[in-house]
Amino acid sequence: MKALNYLKIIALLLPGFGLILFFLGMILYVAIFQSFGLFNLSGEDNFTLQYWEKLFNRKVFYRSVNYSLYVGVISSIISVALAYPIALWLRKPFYGSIIINSILKAPLLVHGLVAAFLFVNLVAYHGIINQIFIFIGLWDEPIRMQNDKNAIGVLILQVWKNLPFALLILLGSIQSIGDDVIDAARDLGANSFARLKKIIAPLTISSMQAALIIIFIGALADFSFQSIAGPTNKYSLSQLMLYYKNNGRWHEAAGVGVTIMIISFLGAIFISYLTKFIFFGRKINEFK
Repeated sequence: MKALNYLKIIALLLPGFGLILFFLGMILYVAIFQSFGLFNLSGEDNFTLQYWEKLFNRKVFYRSVNYSLYVGVISSIISVALAYPIALWLRKPFYGSIIINSILKAPLLVHGLVAAFLFVNLVAYHGIINQIFIFIGLWDEPIRMQNDKNAIGVLILQVWKNLPFALLILLGSIQSIGDDVIDAARDLGANSFARLKKIIAPLTISSMQAALIIIFIGALADFSFQSIAGPTNKYSLSQLMLYYKNNGRWHEAAGVGVTIMIISFLGAIFISYLTKFIFFGRKINEFK
C-alpha cells in the first residue's frame, strides 16, 4: 500500500518536477563534461584534464574563489542577522506594520542591475553623497567610494537586495509559531531571551537555513553587482567565467561554472550542518 502511495506521488510530481530535474541534469551533464574537453564548439572532442590543470595553476582562479566566498558568506550572514530581529518585531501586527513590511520588501521589485546603477549614482566621485557632504562642509573635495578594494559597495548592495528575501522567509516561519507555545513558556518562567533561544530559534531553524543557503548561492554567483560596483582588481567567479567565454575558452569557462556549482553544493551542506550543530549539537551531546 505504501509503495502504491509513493508511486502516485511520483506520478503527480513527474510532469513538473521531473522536467525540471531533466533540464537541470542536462545542463550539469554538459557543463561537467565540457570542462573535461568534450562538447567542443569549435573542434574535435577530446577527454583531457588539461583545462582543469590550467585553472589550478592560475592564481586568478584562487583569488576569484576566495573573493566570491567572501561576498557570499558575509552577505548571507549579515542579511539573515538583520532580517531575524526585524521578523521578530513584525511577528505581531501593530499600527503601521503592514506599511513597514511593504517598504522593507520593496527591493524585491527592483532588478539587481538597476539597483547597482542607482548605488553608483550615490557613491560616485561626483555622486549625491559626495555633493551633499561637500555642501554641508563635512569634507572639502569628493572622496572615491566606488569600486573599493574591500567590496563594501557590493556587500551593501547584496544585503539591501537579499534582506527582504530573508525577511520574507523568516517572517512566515516566526508567525507560524502559535501564541499558546510562547505563552506556555512564559508561564513556566522563561524570559524573552530564553524563549528566543529554546523555542523560537529551534522552530525556525529550517527557514534560517533556507535563507542562508539561497542568499549564499545567489551572492556567490552574482555578476551584476560585482561588474558595476565591485573592485576593479578582483574577478568574481562569474566574471572569470564570462572572461573565458568571451575569449573563446569554453572549456575553462565550463570549469569555472562547475566550480561555482561545487562550492554552492558544499556550502549548502556546510551551512545546514553548522546551523544544526549550533542549535542542537549541545542538546544531542547531553542526551548521549
